[in-house]
Amino acid sequence: MTLIEIMIALVLGAFLLGGIMQIFLSSKQSYRMQENMSRVQENGRFSMDFLTRDIRMADYWGCIRSASMVDNNLNAGSEFDNYLNGISGTNNDNGGNDGDADNDENGNAIWDGTDTISLRGAFGADIFVVDVPATVSADLKVTDNSGLQENDVLMVSDCTAGDIFQVTNDPGTGGAAGKDELIHNTGGIPVPGDPDFPGNAEKIFQKIYETDAQVYRLTFVTYSIRDSGGEPTLSRSINGAAIQDLVEGIEDMQILYGEDTDADGTPDYYVDAATVVDMERVVSIRITLTARTLSTNLSTTSVDGRLRRTFSTTIAVRNRLI
Repeated sequence: MTLIEIMIALVLGAFLLGGIMQIFLSSKQSYRMQENMSRVQENGRFSMDFLTRDIRMADYWGCIRSASMVDNNLNAGSEFDNYLNGISGTNNDNGGNDGDADNDENGNAIWDGTDTISLRGAFGADIFVVDVPATVSADLKVTDNSGLQENDVLMVSDCTAGDIFQVTNDPGTGGAAGKDELIHNTGGIPVPGDPDFPGNAEKIFQKIYETDAQVYRLTFVTYSIRDSGGEPTLSRSINGAAIQDLVEGIEDMQILYGEDTDADGTPDYYVDAATVVDMERVVSIRITLTARTLSTNLSTTSVDGRLRRTFSTTIAVRNRLI
């Protein structure tokens, strides 16, 4: 072989190798884009599932039609003071999401420009009063192996009334065989500044609850977009406890509230939290989420090279449509 033939072979080999590398890089980039978009779709679906489930349960008080029929026996000064407000929210839009995080009143970092929503109601079922108490202040005997724990904040109710209280004992120990026992001593064990432990101001219920009454966990859920290690994340706090990171890569949440002004069960308009006239008239909630890829260098049309997708849905507040 001559030198010229060797040089021609090298040039052809370089072209072939370059083509193979280009195909490889294109295939890798396509794979990265598909993988990241699949994760974005999955994150959006999971986020909507979390929000939809709790919004549908908001303002649920068993078979009671209104929280105004419920007495709150807890000490004042905790998150549970607001149990009547089945739905509340904040419109934190300060000019758009610029990728920063602002702190809320508790020092928690909320992603700039996003909304928050709080949902309240009685969650859980299939725990019944199994013995009729002797008095309105007597302990409650309920379904065995209920799963209830000491310091749980509960509501006992039938279709005519309800009472909120905190359990001051371990329900699974010390009671009669085949039953869990719920003690609600006056005072309880309040922990200053801890919304999980408000304690009982009194132990007298508004009525004697018979075996048609059920016991529910009282639950307040707040959803927000938080800064988790520099990544915007859909987060949740239950009853004011530690914030749980649920789904990463959710960088925006915008919420509109459908207010029913003529009591026909249909929203007459949708507005943000700051514009709602009466949250008690909200019968549906419209949520728009923006999810982004965790990886960069996927797009040349965005500044940070991320891909984004918007998810939107309207959710009926079922317990206000009955």
